[in-house]
Amino acid sequence: WFWASHVNHHSSQHYNLSTALRQTWTGFIALGFIFRIPLAFLGFHPAMLLFVGAFNLIYQFWIHTEAIYKFPRWVEYIMNTPSHHRVHHATNPRYLDQNYAGTFIIWDRIFGTFTEEVEGEKIRYGIVKQLGTFNLLWSVFHEWIGIAQDVKSVPWRHKFSYIWRPPGWSHDGSRDTSDSIRAQWLQSQQAKAD
Repeated sequence: WFWASHVNHHSSQHYNLSTALRQTWTGFIALGFIFRIPLAFLGFHPAMLLFVGAFNLIYQFWIHTEAIYKFPRWVEYIMNTPSHHRVHHATNPRYLDQNYAGTFIIWDRIFGTFTEEVEGEKIRYGIVKQLGTFNLLWSVFHEWIGIAQDVKSVPWRHKFSYIWRPPGWSHDGSRDTSDSIRAQWLQSQQAKAD
């Protein structure tokens, strides 16, 4: 559900400042704002929530670049940097579903979703199943259309799973999720090492 709203930001096979401008058109439909409501009930002023959200978005603009490789270690340890965010945008199996941070990468380190960029490994950008078109409307809505088609064609007991489970999930295991893609890659790496 949330990936359907965010996928157009990741659909570019290039990684530059224009990628940062590929923002969601359907964020309100995805209801992501619901996660801010508890903060308002805890007493944070809505203006403060908007300001912090805007700051986070502005901060993330400049990290969409290949022109900067690494910062000093202490910066790389705490802050989200171009190197960390390249990992987030990569389709290489080792990098899938990693480095979610907006501003502070320390959260990924704490929650176990951090992966360091490997020097010498070429990063492939885009999405696992590339769109194969530059059609703007398709890049924005293809995932929503895919969810609708899946929900329409499966038994009732699986419908909500196609809405809420990870991209690639299927009730019969016929599709690959990030976890299964990474597991297959790890097996192939192990086989090469043996």
